[in-house]
Amino acid sequence: MLISGFDSVLSDLDGVVYAGPNGIPDAVESLNALAEVNVALAFITNNAGRSPMSVAAHLRQLGVKTGAEQVFGSADAGAELLARELNPGSKVLVVGSPYLRECIAVRGLEVVESHKDKPVAVIQGFDPAVSWNDLAEASYAINNGAQWVATNTDLTIPRAEGIAPGNGSLVQAVKLATGITPRVAGKPESFLFERAADRLDSRRPLVVGDRLDTDILGGYRAGFSTALVLTGVDSPRSALGAPVSERPNYLISSLADLYRPYPTIKVLGYGVQVGESIAKVDGESIEVSGNESDLNAWRAACHAWWLAHSRQQDHVSPEIQFTSRGLDTLRRAQR
Repeated sequence: MLISGFDSVLSDLDGVVYAGPNGIPDAVESLNALAEVNVALAFITNNAGRSPMSVAAHLRQLGVKTGAEQVFGSADAGAELLARELNPGSKVLVVGSPYLRECIAVRGLEVVESHKDKPVAVIQGFDPAVSWNDLAEASYAINNGAQWVATNTDLTIPRAEGIAPGNGSLVQAVKLATGITPRVAGKPESFLFERAADRLDSRRPLVVGDRLDTDILGGYRAGFSTALVLTGVDSPRSALGAPVSERPNYLISSLADLYRPYPTIKVLGYGVQVGESIAKVDGESIEVSGNESDLNAWRAACHAWWLAHSRQQDHVSPEIQFTSRGLDTLRRAQR
């Protein structure tokens, strides 16, 4: 089974374990079963609106066996970054949740509410209550010379009702008002992943997430293996055209796939075979002998394209055409 090659799972939350208040099918059972195969577990979240205690409590309500010490969030990471650089008592304008304010305060920095207080830094994290006035205050302070840290830059966030604007969308508004780009404390930077792996004493972590631009990119930067789970934001199609740094090692339909054998990827003279599907690249397009609803067909397409474009640095949208012939094509080629 896939998980047998690893000693820990570093899992995202939104879009992987839950969407809004509701658990995602197979997630709770799959996470709890990790202990049975001696695989450690940590949660890596860019959600700066809740404390590790609150996140762990939510997970336990869903049935996940976990504690606050297993939750690593971007609010703590952002506050730690500022505390390393600023003098004790330095004024920080906080745009975000009460927990983000707490993170700043407990590290000996002074939380302020307005640019008129002359803050030396601004930290911005997600909170549904953030208003236009909050974004304006951040802009005024940054334009006056305050350094700027964003806990994360996720453009969207999965909710029970669908996809909603995330912290990155609000950060973008301030960026447009100031012309400044913030430093980012959470994903896709490697700090949270490295910190969690170190805490777990893990040498073979598997990063599991639903977003290419945060989870997969962050795992890549940390030098860890990655799995894109298709229960949240990104899809096999978006993975197909991803740059090298955002290409997952594995594509899985749900966390239950951790306990199934991952199909062998065979590189043939005329294409890439995964299961009964075969994909070949023809210029800027891909031909797949397989069914579009079969994940193995997408796995074959991804690996064929990635092999042909091993240095790709941007997102692209290659044309892809599916048939349903599968192994019939392989058998004819072998005659």
